[in-house]
Amino acid sequence: MLRNPIKHCKNCGAAVVYRVPDDGDTKDRAICPACHTVHYENPLNVVGTVPYWGDKVLLCKRNIEPRWGKWTLPAGFMELNETVAEGAARETLEESGAQFELEGFFSLLNVARVGQVHMFYRARLLSDTFNPGFETIEARLFAEDEIPWDEIAFRTVKETLERYFADRRAGYFSIHAIDIV
Repeated sequence: MLRNPIKHCKNCGAAVVYRVPDDGDTKDRAICPACHTVHYENPLNVVGTVPYWGDKVLLCKRNIEPRWGKWTLPAGFMELNETVAEGAARETLEESGAQFELEGFFSLLNVARVGQVHMFYRARLLSDTFNPGFETIEARLFAEDEIPWDEIAFRTVKETLERYFADRRAGYFSIHAIDIV
């Protein structure tokens, strides 16, 4: 995994050591030798939506790294004290400034190599007018044949879009679980 290791205890500030805890666990954990706190490292949740207007989807051109200038669905890291749906709605509003109604859960993508889980809902747009926030250069609607597939920022977004359009053609939406390796 690509995440930086924990170096200091969040409780007392002492340097941690990585070892298997004495409680029956089987994985190396960051353990504080001073206060004995075991620090667990868990995946980060990325939440967002597939906003649609008729046969088109809303994509946002990124104004931040990573992948500045590439297109993505409105999504970002889930915050503490919010549900997955609340986070997806917040990120959609922040990045696109769209008016929408959240619909069904659509996709869950495991990206274990970077310690992330990406989750998307479908979102019916209530207007085709957008007011993107500072993280977005441009928010724009695309039909399937107009999507700049080579300019999509993340594989999770590409996989979600491909399944969205396949389900749309089939006439019904499923829930998709995908492992990105």
